[in-house]
Amino acid sequence: MNVTIKTTEEQDKMRVAGRLAADVLDMIGEHVQPGVSTGDLDGICHQFITETQDAIPAPLNYRGFPKSICTSVNHVVCHGIPGERTLKSGDAINIDITVIKEGFHGDTSRMFFVGKPSIQAERLATIAYESMWLGIEQIAPGKRLGDIGEVIQKHVEKNHFSVVREYCGHGIGRGFHEDPQVLHYGKAGTGFELQAGMTMTVEPMVNAGKRHVRLLPDGWTVVTKDHKLSAQWEHTILITDSSFEVLTLGADDR
Repeated sequence: MNVTIKTTEEQDKMRVAGRLAADVLDMIGEHVQPGVSTGDLDGICHQFITETQDAIPAPLNYRGFPKSICTSVNHVVCHGIPGERTLKSGDAINIDITVIKEGFHGDTSRMFFVGKPSIQAERLATIAYESMWLGIEQIAPGKRLGDIGEVIQKHVEKNHFSVVREYCGHGIGRGFHEDPQVLHYGKAGTGFELQAGMTMTVEPMVNAGKRHVRLLPDGWTVVTKDHKLSAQWEHTILITDSSFEVLTLGADDR
């Protein structure tokens, strides 16, 4: 496993990239309205990243991905491709942003509701959010990846939802996806030992029904097999000498 430990200078660049990614999500929220298409949201984000931030949208052309952001609506778990789909009142959408600035990546996603959400959609998003933070709060030098996975899995399943296992968090830095893989299920005390200077994402995907997923023929879009709702949140984390630092906090979190 090739885990990179970031220098002080590299950590500073990760902070910049993380803040820019969070700023995109802060910006796009007001545009998530009935009648807007996911392609419209992609265009707005692309312009903001490339022109206002003078940065690079990492997903664009990454392994052939055709757009600058991921938009995953309702039962789409992750990697939804923006296009002609028009949002309607009651939809829940995850917008996933990764920005490259000075060679370093900042990666974050957030749930948005179009109009008033259903009770289930709101509860699912809340449990997914809580599980992400419970996982993040396990992070410190000497802790293990299994410590993160276990608390996430327990919280999700205690609330009668399920954790997707095919997709996970990851190391991040100069590369979009680096070692280690950060599973959102597991057993405490197992897995890779965390070290100061590591940067990685925590991004649990939580399903209202069963955990099983299906990849659509476009090769990217992942949906729940039972067509029940899915929700996800994501932050990029730096492991500090004693604990953790969240690099992608939004304006409401700072």
